[in-house]
Amino acid sequence: MGYDAGLTQILRDALQGQSIEEKKMMGGLTFMKNGHMLCGVHKNGAIFRVGKPNYDRALAIPGVQPMTFTGRAMSGFVDVSDEVCADDARRGQLLTMAQDFNATLPTK
Repeated sequence: MGYDAGLTQILRDALQGQSIEEKKMMGGLTFMKNGHMLCGVHKNGAIFRVGKPNYDRALAIPGVQPMTFTGRAMSGFVDVSDEVCADDARRGQLLTMAQDFNATLPTK
């Protein structure tokens, strides 16, 4: 497993009771809702799909960075360390932004 099992469980617990599909992607585990990526875990932390409308607000949260897996920032996606995800408040803010953005997308 290339990602932290404890962090994975934290996100599972936070998403409990929702229709979430888990899918292995990008060397980690992605949590999908309505056929769209919501968030996921990877070797060094987690990513959240907050969407372009929430992107700048998410980056203002301490410890949140642009997701740059491809060598350049992917607008609408943010990368966080395990430490940020362990913080209920910061993780909660990011998860809320991701869920709010996901709700604007058509179901696949």
